[in-house]
Amino acid sequence: KERWTISIPSRGYWKGHGSLPNQIIGGDDASPGEWPWQVTLQLDSNHFCGGSLISDQWVLTAAQCRITVFLGRHNVSGPNPNDVSRKVEDAVCHPDYDVFTFDNDICLLKLSAPVNFTDYIYPVCLAAANSTFHSGTSSWVTGWGNEFKSASTLPDILQEVEVPVVGNNECECSYPSGITDNMICSGHRQGGKGICQGDGGGSLLIEDRNNSVWLQIGILSFTRGCALPMIPAGYTRVSRYQEWITDVTGTSQPGFVRFNSPGVDSDEGYVCPTTHLPPTTYLPPTTTDGIFMSCLFIMVFFLLISSSFQEISKWWSKET
Repeated sequence: KERWTISIPSRGYWKGHGSLPNQIIGGDDASPGEWPWQVTLQLDSNHFCGGSLISDQWVLTAAQCRITVFLGRHNVSGPNPNDVSRKVEDAVCHPDYDVFTFDNDICLLKLSAPVNFTDYIYPVCLAAANSTFHSGTSSWVTGWGNEFKSASTLPDILQEVEVPVVGNNECECSYPSGITDNMICSGHRQGGKGICQGDGGGSLLIEDRNNSVWLQIGILSFTRGCALPMIPAGYTRVSRYQEWITDVTGTSQPGFVRFNSPGVDSDEGYVCPTTHLPPTTYLPPTTTDGIFMSCLFIMVFFLLISSSFQEISKWWSKET
C-alpha cells in the first residue's frame, strides 16, 4: 500500500548560519542536517524524488513527483534516530503543468500537522518575484540521485554539488523545443558535475550574502543525460510562482526574498554552437517510475482501442 508520509531529519545546523563546504554526479557527502529543508519523497520506503520544506506545513517539489511522498532525511537507509514524520494531507500541483514540455513543473504538499522549527529543522526561503540570476551565478544542488548514469542503486548519504547558473539563451541551445520564462538552468560546460535520476523535485539554491540567507531559486525538473558537457539541467524558476505559492499556502506562508544579480548578464546575445543532442529525460528517478509510466501508457493505449471498438460496434449496429 502506498503511504504519503514525510520524515524530517533533526540533526545538524541551519545552512544560513554557517559557511558552505566545498554525489549527485561529482559531488560530496553532505553533513547530517547541513541542509535542514531537504526532503526525500518515497514510494514504498524507497527514495523517489526530492523536495524542500518551505514553511511549518508545506513542502515544495516538482509536479512529476506527486505520486507518493516521504520528506527529508540525511541517510535514506538509516539510521536516522531524530527524524520527525508527517503524513501528507493534500497535494496541490500547478493546474497548467505540461507533462511534455515540463513547463509549470511545481507542486505543493501540505503536511498533516505543522512541524516545530529548531536549529536542525528549518525551512528554506524562496526567491521573490522579479528576482534575476545572471549566467555564472554560483548555486548548489542537493539530492540522493544516481552518482553516475549507469548506477543501479542510489546513494545512502545526501549529496551536494556546486553548479553555476546557465542563462536561458544558452540553455535553449540544448533544448530547441524551448526554455520558457518559467524555467532556469544550471550546469558546468565541461560536464562531470550535476544532477541525475533521483534528484528530481529537489532544490537549486544560492547564498544571498547581503541578507545572510539561502534562497531556493529552482526545482529540479529535466535534463539530457547526466552532467554531460554543454548540457545544462532544467529547473522550475521559483520566483515566477510567488503569487501562486502564496495563494495555496494561505496562513502558513513561506519567506520570500528578492535577489538581483549585479552588472550585465553575459547570456544576452548568446549564440548557439552546432551540436548533436541526446533526448530529454525527466527526473523522477528509479526504475519503478519507468515501469509505472510504461504501464500507464499501455493502459491508455488499450483504453483508446477499447473505446474505438465500442464506437465501431455502435455504428455497425445502426447500419445493419
